Amino acid sequence: MVKDLKTGDCFRADHLIKNSIEKLFTDKKTTADLKNELQDVLARLEGFDDKDMQEVISKYKFKSPITGNDLSEPVAFNLMFPTQIGPTGDFKAYLRPETAQGIFVNFKRLLEFNQSKLPFAAAQIGLGFRNEISPRQGLIRVREFTMCEIEHFVDPTDKSHPKFKKVADYVLTLFSACNQMDGHPAKEWKIGDAVTQGVVNNETLGYYMARCHQYLLKVGVDPRRLRFRQHLANEMAHYAQDCWDAEILTSYGWIECVGNADRACYDLRQHYKATNVKLVAEKVLPAPKNIDVVEAAPVMNILGKEFRQSAKKIQTALSQLTPEQLAEVETELVTNKLYNLKIDNETYPLTDKMLAVKKHSKTVYVEEIEPSVIEPSYGIGRVMYAVLEHAFRQREGDEQRCFLVLPPLVAPIKCSVLPISNNVVFEPIIELVREELARYDLSHKVDDSGNTIGRRYARTDEIGIPFGITIDFESEQKPHTVTLRHAESMQQIRLEISEVGRLLSDLSTGRQQWSDAQAKYPKFEGKSDE
Repeated sequence: MVKDLKTGDCFRADHLIKNSIEKLFTDKKTTADLKNELQDVLARLEGFDDKDMQEVISKYKFKSPITGNDLSEPVAFNLMFPTQIGPTGDFKAYLRPETAQGIFVNFKRLLEFNQSKLPFAAAQIGLGFRNEISPRQGLIRVREFTMCEIEHFVDPTDKSHPKFKKVADYVLTLFSACNQMDGHPAKEWKIGDAVTQGVVNNETLGYYMARCHQYLLKVGVDPRRLRFRQHLANEMAHYAQDCWDAEILTSYGWIECVGNADRACYDLRQHYKATNVKLVAEKVLPAPKNIDVVEAAPVMNILGKEFRQSAKKIQTALSQLTPEQLAEVETELVTNKLYNLKIDNETYPLTDKMLAVKKHSKTVYVEEIEPSVIEPSYGIGRVMYAVLEHAFRQREGDEQRCFLVLPPLVAPIKCSVLPISNNVVFEPIIELVREELARYDLSHKVDDSGNTIGRRYARTDEIGIPFGITIDFESEQKPHTVTLRHAESMQQIRLEISEVGRLLSDLSTGRQQWSDAQAKYPKFEGKSDE
């Protein structure tokens, strides 16, 4: 975060740098050499720390975008929302920045539901909260947002996916960390090749990236404006194995809409450390094996007399020591007859009378596994914004006529019902059409106002209704027929009312395309949309 030194206005440093560079790109006075230099800064910006950002701000003399005043040096800012719990407000807490933790704390129940077998996945939809420094850009940067997350738990030694072969030949545009650092553009890869060559860490992560791409295309994102950008080493979480953001190009530039991350075992391990409840799965070994066990053996009656209420806490802490730490304990007890155990900010001196380190072997038939987590995380507001922007169109030759080309699958209203006029003779036929649409649960809108049919077509096109059913005087004849209009192409076909429900259902779910309907039904040459 940086501040305006005079007004105190706050800005997110990386966004300020990006916006300032984009402004320089549009300045005719900016030389080609400077543009190349700034392009390199943009490519590496995601990996900058506070010092790097300060160097850029100082070097290019970036100022407050509002007042033009000088800026402070960047300082760290906590994006989690603090709050207080209870009437006294003494208990500090934070609103969740992601939904994932709710899945992790329920891991044992979810594992049990899956018959204690790996892999398995859980999905959740909910609100997340981020204390954004300067919310802006509509749905892009907000403090409260809807997100969908999948937590896929997998054996860390086997991150293959049973369905990966189905997507192995699927082509994605990948902007790898190497390409970013070298200043090279994004490149198209078959996801199978990307996993085989180590560009993408593992099959499960690659599978979810391919499915993410398929989903975004299905809801209406333009494939030419979609890429997956790999996190640079210095921007990736310290525990993550790999992370790829699905970025969509909009009028605001490339925006991150979906994160696909391999979070390794970090989350479950942190919950175990805090609660002392093991969050592990068990794998049956192909054959029993003997293992060496090293464990702390506290003498509880002596510990109880010496430390009283703290004795249980000491026992818990000792049970969580790793074999390496236990080796250090043993060395201290042998050498000094004393080991100082640190818990939080307190130190407990343990003598060799209170504690011993025991070693023995035992036969095990199952192996405990700390599952790794592959997490796709979708920001719904950003995806919706991108879909709406990519769906925006203008009629050729008439830029005033704007409309939305929403895929029928996601369009809230599948079709409009438009009688050619508001003549009462059409009312029974309108009712027949509505009954047919209701049979297939198709959302629809009746517009029987007195406006011209062309104006009503334009009105429904503007709100993204993909199809329009027109009732004209020919519809009175038996068998009753109507025309079906495709909003994007403005082409129409004529068919019986008894067939329109099934056809629209098939078009809305993708079982049929408009070209299939045109091949089956006669084309209707009606009045112009004007």
